[in-house]
Amino acid sequence: MLLVLAACTPSTGDQVRLTVLATSELADLGPVLADLKRDTGVELVLDYRGTVAASSELAKGPSGFDLAWLSTNRFLRLRGAQPLLSESTMMSPLVLGVKKSKAGQLGEQPSWADIADRAALGELTFGMSDPRVSGDGMAALIGVATAAAGTGAAVRQEDVRCDRIQGFLAGRAFDAPDVIEEYERRQDNVDAVVAHESAILSLSGRLREPLEVVYPRDGIVLSDYPLMLLNQEKRAHYDRVVEWLRSPAAQQAIMARTSRRPIDPALPRNEKLDTPIGNALYFPGRQEVLDTLLAAYDRAGTGRQVIFVLDYSKSMAGGRIAGLREAFAALNGFDRFYVGETVTIIRFAGQVLEERSFTVSGKRELDALQAVVASDDMGSYTAIWSALDHAYRKAGDNASIVLMTDGENNAGTSLAEFLKVKRVRVPTFAIRFGEADLGELSQVSAATGGRVVDATAKSLLEAVREIRGCR
Repeated sequence: MLLVLAACTPSTGDQVRLTVLATSELADLGPVLADLKRDTGVELVLDYRGTVAASSELAKGPSGFDLAWLSTNRFLRLRGAQPLLSESTMMSPLVLGVKKSKAGQLGEQPSWADIADRAALGELTFGMSDPRVSGDGMAALIGVATAAAGTGAAVRQEDVRCDRIQGFLAGRAFDAPDVIEEYERRQDNVDAVVAHESAILSLSGRLREPLEVVYPRDGIVLSDYPLMLLNQEKRAHYDRVVEWLRSPAAQQAIMARTSRRPIDPALPRNEKLDTPIGNALYFPGRQEVLDTLLAAYDRAGTGRQVIFVLDYSKSMAGGRIAGLREAFAALNGFDRFYVGETVTIIRFAGQVLEERSFTVSGKRELDALQAVVASDDMGSYTAIWSALDHAYRKAGDNASIVLMTDGENNAGTSLAEFLKVKRVRVPTFAIRFGEADLGELSQVSAATGGRVVDATAKSLLEAVREIRGCR
């Protein structure tokens, strides 16, 4: 799709006025644009939107603007729209600004995984922009999703791990149209802010506790602020503006006044912009990936519940129960239960042996979960469907169930009886190992929108990680 306009732009004498749909971040360019008008006779009149929202607007067709100036043109291209011309004008990476008193807890040059880990455990709170509107909000989700996927490539839809995104978002204290202004207002109660480097550097001297800029070591999303031509009739004026903006003098002025990096890597930089930013992350290649990230964002903070139904029959004694405990002990980092999530453990044999629920607020609840799983109380027989029925009666509106068993049902409710009962659809994921009946587990999982993971073919830990993915 070509974004072409036929509207006229008013001009007076040698002065030309171009209307620009611009990202909100560029509100700090006032002095630079005044110099542009003085030197070129072209006045840019900026109308501000978030980059994601502006891209969506432009993709619908002619918008009435002569130019667009967003943090990136990638969102526009994903929607199948193509500007007539596009030229990068400056650069700024998405980073984390964190209070110096908190920075040490993240370690030296932490990854997105480390940041998400601390947030999931309630040890880091931050502000960010709404990714439905803002490019930097979406860039944060892309960074976390890329780290979670661990492929080193552009995130695909099947790579997105919604639970890991939601773990990161457990630390979100607010989202706001102007995340920097909101952080300044709430600075005493929030640890960090996710924003472009330039925005965080702009806070220097305005905060009671300075922010340290963190460049995640597993990569950053880099914005290049392309100026895009929408109206072919303004091509000559567009060329004049681009030439001026990319000149060494203008690049130095942009760097000095807005703390954005120059396009030319050979151009001398001031000390605060001399820090290496590391590798740039690949941007997703399909809009569906962003839609999945937004779905995870929208579900965050809605009180998710995970119910683990664990087989503690005597056949589990030895290596199998040790493997189960090992899996729970390893549920840390990106796979950790996160703050605000309710975790219920139901241990069963021929009947329910124990039921415990915890709403995670920190390490205390995680330790309590481990203590339940460490129990040596095991029983005779295996009442799988009775235990699962018990779990269904405990499930809330935003729940999923994880069943771990190594045997066949030989007590309590039969499979046929279990399937006869009409229940609210709760996704049920079954981890099968030992002699568990694959056919029966598959039948129940398929009926509920879940699936079976065969732990005889992979480690139990890998199975747990797989089922805690996007749903």
